[in-house]
Amino acid sequence: MTVAFYISGHGFGHASRQVEIINAFAARRPGARIMIRSAAARWLLERTIEVPFDLDPRPCDTGVVQIDSLHLDEAATIAAAREFYATFDARADAEARTLQELGTRLVIVDAPPLGCEAAARAGIPSVVVSNFTWDWIYAGYPLHIGDATGLIDTIQQAYRKATAAWRLPMHGGFETFLRSRRGDRRPPLIDVPFVARHATREPEETRARLGLPLDRNLVLPSFGGYGVTGLDLTRLDLDDGWHVIDGLADAAVYDAGLSYEDLVSAVEVIVTKPGYGILSECIANDTAVVFTPRGRFREYDVLVREMPRYLRCAELDTSSLMAGRWRQSLEAALSSPPPPEHPATNGAEVIAELMQSAGSW
Repeated sequence: MTVAFYISGHGFGHASRQVEIINAFAARRPGARIMIRSAAARWLLERTIEVPFDLDPRPCDTGVVQIDSLHLDEAATIAAAREFYATFDARADAEARTLQELGTRLVIVDAPPLGCEAAARAGIPSVVVSNFTWDWIYAGYPLHIGDATGLIDTIQQAYRKATAAWRLPMHGGFETFLRSRRGDRRPPLIDVPFVARHATREPEETRARLGLPLDRNLVLPSFGGYGVTGLDLTRLDLDDGWHVIDGLADAAVYDAGLSYEDLVSAVEVIVTKPGYGILSECIANDTAVVFTPRGRFREYDVLVREMPRYLRCAELDTSSLMAGRWRQSLEAALSSPPPPEHPATNGAEVIAELMQSAGSW
């Protein structure tokens, strides 16, 4: 009994939420074999997945080409995607054979179209679980770097072969799952709650284990694996009431018996570029957010529009971020009134239950 997870390797958000789903599902089906197809960081999966799993680390999509966390290369993004999807047919055939050899019963896709296409060719149900689709992301670039119609058509044709789509909040795209033409089969679309990682340690314990001050407002810069080129945290305009966490490696957090979500819960404010993963963790752990622009990426506009419903937040423009003028935005976020909505963050449990009926067990 195998479940295959096709996970975009772009950033940490796709992997971190699928880890929660894997753990929730494995608790219900302890005998299931977990196969992961992803270029996501192996260390992240090994430190957070609670059951044995098999990892195929080859990329299963191309995402976007990041220069750093705040800058991306639009032309290189589309060029890489075109090159990958030029051999899509052969890739899908090879993946389908692997899925059959593993005895796969269900494929979860977040959100590489390859997983949908391969599952369909293998006669296996597949479900897209995401807050955006890659056809929607890439459609934001053609006006600037040339026509991407063929690329988008290939992606949409693969998505149409999914059995279902379980859509996360703060979403964009999914028109492929909503609009029908005569003769087209459209997968059913279900909206599910936030999938988020919840702290299991009290903030005071986390601070004590990591040697962080108990009597100051903690600020955590969180820019994922790409970092921010030229960011100097030694020249911030903050007084002694603030402490910025600098140089704390993820490994040190886990080596202390903690998780990254414990750290998120222990600080007052996260400074970050908007992404589903970090925002969902801030929502689940009631942590304020200061956000900065992240380049032309369609998800950004959706997240910026939606986050005030669920988070205390304030914007920090890129020039102020780099110049160290943080104080005004930090104080604005921290002093904001409680958000008007408190959404459910048990999406992993909800999705695990849906998986019970989606697979041919």
